[in-house]
Amino acid sequence: MTLVFNAFTFPNSTSIKNRLVKASMEENMSDGDLLPSRELINLYGQWAKGGAGLLLTGNVMIDKEAMTGPGGVVLDKNSDLEQFKLWAKAAKQNQCKVWMQISHPGRQVYRKMGGKVFSPSDVALDMGKLSDLFGQPTPMTDEQIEDVIARFADTAKQAELAGFDGVEVHAAHGYLIAQFLSPLVNKRDDKWGGTLENRARLLTEVIKAIKSNVSETFNIAVKLNSADFQRGGFDENDALSVVKSLEALNIDMIELSGGSYEAPAMQGVTADGRTLKREAYFLSFAETIAKSTTVPIMTTGGIYKFATAKTVLAQGVDLVGIATGLALQPDLPNRWQLGKSVEIAIPKVTWKNKTLRGLAIMAVVKRNLRRVGAGKAASAKLSPLFTLILDQIRTAKLTKRYQKLMSR
Repeated sequence: MTLVFNAFTFPNSTSIKNRLVKASMEENMSDGDLLPSRELINLYGQWAKGGAGLLLTGNVMIDKEAMTGPGGVVLDKNSDLEQFKLWAKAAKQNQCKVWMQISHPGRQVYRKMGGKVFSPSDVALDMGKLSDLFGQPTPMTDEQIEDVIARFADTAKQAELAGFDGVEVHAAHGYLIAQFLSPLVNKRDDKWGGTLENRARLLTEVIKAIKSNVSETFNIAVKLNSADFQRGGFDENDALSVVKSLEALNIDMIELSGGSYEAPAMQGVTADGRTLKREAYFLSFAETIAKSTTVPIMTTGGIYKFATAKTVLAQGVDLVGIATGLALQPDLPNRWQLGKSVEIAIPKVTWKNKTLRGLAIMAVVKRNLRRVGAGKAASAKLSPLFTLILDQIRTAKLTKRYQKLMSR
């Protein structure tokens, strides 16, 4: 059998049954209390039965006052763990493992959401005509930074108590830790800014805090941009330097992705003129970094063919992250293992406005996740325009629900 279906052992001696990982996607499927909904739990049960070796959850936020979207799940030290336990149990069927992706959005908070809009500096998102959708960020104080570090550690401990096998710290896609890493966003002149070592301090301190709060068999991973794909931003050389600093902390995996809300390279769109391959967008970066570190490397972005998965592993990358492919075909690993030919029709949106294009693609993916969670089949034939309109209506309703919850 191909290397794709060989087991893999992480540095802390835990293992998964194969090299295929369900990568994180924006789900927005919490219940009214920001806990995992029944549909979200069902969705992960389908993925576990579908044959992946490891499932990475979508964003779980560490602070209910700092949300990237109104339908997000929140886990903090005061959360009721019962639904999280059900989530972990569903995701661990069929000898599957599950890690929780934990995150803080920083400045990537919609204005209507309210709450905390923090960032290392007061540099707002540049989304063109849609920039006003997001709040103006406030530079963080030392006390606020320390609070965020403690919240990451608390959420990781709660995840372990709920039965999850590990956590992945989200330091990519323009979220708070990525904002600290970026010289375009981080304009600080204290110990949290300036040199790359200082800009990476938040990430390393978060990892140290988590490690001191969980058991040795609990996996810790980091999702890191290979580059921001913006001129003057976090680049490949920066990524390699950060990987080397993480290597010294003995983490279990680094997932390499790329881009942000401003340059959604994770959807194949850049802001610096570079052209990404149609599949395995970040493979060249992952291949280079994998040769330079002892930390297991996973790459995600545009992988939905078996031949591409085999190529990723053949080039020295340890794990294959699949996102949209599993949204449209939840049992894709099983089909590959049985030798079935699978053609996945990835949503194509060719609108000129890259922001609206990105939102439409996300809306199609999220609608399919809800379909699978409700026991229906995913569909590649959903209208991007109609789906985006539905998503905006749904988001407005969820925002009102969130505002009502926060006003209690």
